[in-house]
Amino acid sequence: MLDLRFIRENPDLVKEGARKKRIDADIDGLLALDARAREIRTRLDNLRAERNRGSEQVPRLQGEEKLKAIARMKEVSNEVKALEPEHKALEGQISALLLTVPNPPGGDVPPGETEADNVEVRRWGTPPAFDFTPKDHVELGEALDLIDIPRGVKLAGSRSYILKNEGALLHWAVLRLAMDRMVGKGFVPMVVPVLVNEAAMVGTGYFPMGRDQAYHVEKDEAFLVGTAEVSLTSYHCEEMLGEADLPKKVVGLSDCFRREAGTYGKDTRGLYRIHLFEKVEQVVVCANDEAESRRWHDAILANAEEVVQALGIPYRVVAVCTGDLGQGQVRKHDIESWMPSRNGYGETHSCSTFHEFQARRLNVRYRDSEGRVRFVHTLNNTVIASPRILIPILENNQRADGGVVIPEVLRPYLGGKEVIKPK
Repeated sequence: MLDLRFIRENPDLVKEGARKKRIDADIDGLLALDARAREIRTRLDNLRAERNRGSEQVPRLQGEEKLKAIARMKEVSNEVKALEPEHKALEGQISALLLTVPNPPGGDVPPGETEADNVEVRRWGTPPAFDFTPKDHVELGEALDLIDIPRGVKLAGSRSYILKNEGALLHWAVLRLAMDRMVGKGFVPMVVPVLVNEAAMVGTGYFPMGRDQAYHVEKDEAFLVGTAEVSLTSYHCEEMLGEADLPKKVVGLSDCFRREAGTYGKDTRGLYRIHLFEKVEQVVVCANDEAESRRWHDAILANAEEVVQALGIPYRVVAVCTGDLGQGQVRKHDIESWMPSRNGYGETHSCSTFHEFQARRLNVRYRDSEGRVRFVHTLNNTVIASPRILIPILENNQRADGGVVIPEVLRPYLGGKEVIKPK
């Protein structure tokens, strides 16, 4: 959420930011409501001050003068009673509109409208050249008895699956690898709720605009998270931290639930776009400083790249363009891993900087060395998400005989096994 004063003072910048992000936000309407609310608030302050003065003066008055003062106090009270509901309603309307205003993108974000306009920053690794006709991960998974999509669909509907045998072991192995690496870097491991209240979803920016993507447990008025980011970032909501407490570096492993609303017919084959997956997520809460945010953005992006490199997966990093940014993101980089079945790169990680956007919604502040109260900056990035990452692992490491070579870094988690051989 943006500071309302910032919007008042920079309306054109905020409007341009919304245009660049292709997000509808009624900035003029918001400012008109704000102007009326401030006008009423000033009037109410004056009336209440007059009422307070009258309360002190009336007992000292006599005769006609006292009657006139009493009559005036009644007028003041009636006007206050009439204005208070309007002011309260305006505040509610302003709060609702503020939740729709996007964070302007950073000045270094490439312009564009869709993911097709994202800009490649760098590549690592070389896609394999097969001397046989390669299979996709579904064919490999079925032939090696690693993946059972038909029975997953039978149990839970479309975009469902079951992992078996080494498929399940690989899934757990990549998650454990990611957690071990992050703990080794000093990130605090956390197990967090995946069923949260609405305040956590609003606070992290997933509501109101992304409400249709979340599973709603209506009986309990709770929501299943699409990422551990929601709980990890909300951990310090409504708290005042000290500058010495920063940065906070946490990492969580959680189930993630996404309805995938609006993606009918898109990426329907296999494990790419599914309703349930597990993800290791890193979150940083740091001081309110642009240079500090940039340093952490680069650091958590490098953390994820190190894991993909350890797995031996060719990938590229792209700078996400303005039109493909989310509402709260100032800047974002995606890691796209090489997937032979797509004959191209597919997104497997996202690294995002939010500045104050989430902290204002969550009311996470700190007192700096000069005693000033400031909102923190928040950042997050995927360390690994599975089973999507199993797509490039299986497809890039397949052999002509139909087997799959297990990446060396994962072998300790599979009892030293080197190859998944055809049954």
